[in-house]
Amino acid sequence: MNVSFFQELLTTVADRGRALLPKSLFPEEPERGMQVLVDALVSGRGEASGVALAQQILNHYKILGPKERRAYFRYLAAAPVLNPDRDAVLDAAAAYSLDPSSEALSRLQAAVESPRQEFFRRLNLAPCATAEIVAMRRDLVAMPKDDPGLALVDSDLKHLLYSWFNRGFLVLQRIDWQTSAAVLEKIIAYEAVHEIKGWEDLRRRLDPSDRRCFAFFHPSLVDDPLIFVEVALGDEISDSIAPVLDEERKEKPLSAPTTAVFYSISNCQDGLQGISFGNFLIKQVVEELAKELPSLKTFVTLSPVPRFADWLDQTLADDPEGLISAEDRQVLKVLKQPDWLDRHGQDESLKATVLALAAHYFMRAKTPRNKPVDPVARFHLGNGARLERINWLGDRSEKGLREAYGLMVNYRYELKDIEKNHEAYANEGMIAVSRAARGHLRADKSKGAGESGGSVLLLPNVVRSSIAGGEKTPRKVDVSEEDR
Repeated sequence: MNVSFFQELLTTVADRGRALLPKSLFPEEPERGMQVLVDALVSGRGEASGVALAQQILNHYKILGPKERRAYFRYLAAAPVLNPDRDAVLDAAAAYSLDPSSEALSRLQAAVESPRQEFFRRLNLAPCATAEIVAMRRDLVAMPKDDPGLALVDSDLKHLLYSWFNRGFLVLQRIDWQTSAAVLEKIIAYEAVHEIKGWEDLRRRLDPSDRRCFAFFHPSLVDDPLIFVEVALGDEISDSIAPVLDEERKEKPLSAPTTAVFYSISNCQDGLQGISFGNFLIKQVVEELAKELPSLKTFVTLSPVPRFADWLDQTLADDPEGLISAEDRQVLKVLKQPDWLDRHGQDESLKATVLALAAHYFMRAKTPRNKPVDPVARFHLGNGARLERINWLGDRSEKGLREAYGLMVNYRYELKDIEKNHEAYANEGMIAVSRAARGHLRADKSKGAGESGGSVLLLPNVVRSSIAGGEKTPRKVDVSEEDR
């Protein structure tokens, strides 16, 4: 379908619908008229007038200040017209308890459904409204979490967006140097893991034959990607990001590469926080690459570790389990020196200590919700990957040293094991770990580990993290922010 034509049609309908409405619904002061417009949109029945009202609400919202936008969301939370009717819910529940028929259940479901969801559905009638509603949720999730009413609004809006951005509506596209400039500019702006330093840097990631980039798009967000992944093709598993991003790197002839390294996955839309695309993206890109290049046998990530430094610092400050010995503390003191990398980067005792603690961090430490502490690990392990390697000084950039003391991780997607690993993680809290990664665990911390055969061990996560709020995910990481 021609999306541009459809949007123009909606614009025409909105203009004609506006003429049918009283001028009192279009006040000059948006903060005063917003509540009137919301009530009118929910209570109205005409489609033309509904499109006009939806457009007017979106227009007003754009010029509201932060306080007025918060007041708008609080009105959406509290307005009686936007909440289920209490008496109707009680009556329907009582009827269902007496007669649990399909008809009674249907009436109960209708009674409890939030009218806010219908409000947002009608709001989406306006031309190009989907993108503006996503931006609206971006503002909502950025607001302080001290108002339970806003959580209700967010729950309803997230529920709808989850349906609107269902995998069936997403389109996978390869991004290359011939892609439109409008999309390429957004790739530069949205890159969240390894900054793209201008057009030449972007070209080095897209143009060579041993590089790939894929993105998911939605028909309602034209030329605006939802999530994208950058891939390096070669013959070995990369353990450091510098050679991948090296400006002087010479392109290798692409004849029969055996390994695809997913080195950056970036979410683009803050308003879609909590709605997962990354798992679909990785699996579909693996399928696309396997079709294009049958020689590819190994699919791995080269991932950051965005919470390790915070976890280690807080564990050093508060270690009730006695995880870190006095000897460890002495070794780790050098990490606080500004020039520790130059002076101690080759220190084997420092390397062994950090890798042992990193192994504990990945395989044992848990959040209060019984999940791995690291948000990237939550994603990949929950998606069926295994923890393949923990790489010492894989990222020597300022960001890599600040967030993880230079650590990077390879998660491996072994096609024959993905579903098995996913089921073990989802149902039993077990994580798939290679022998090499598990080898960093100190012996007294690996008791109770169970072997799954081959080179993979399934380990139960058994130690809770001491970090307060450990479940929180950074606003920008290399995966979907959905907790797993």
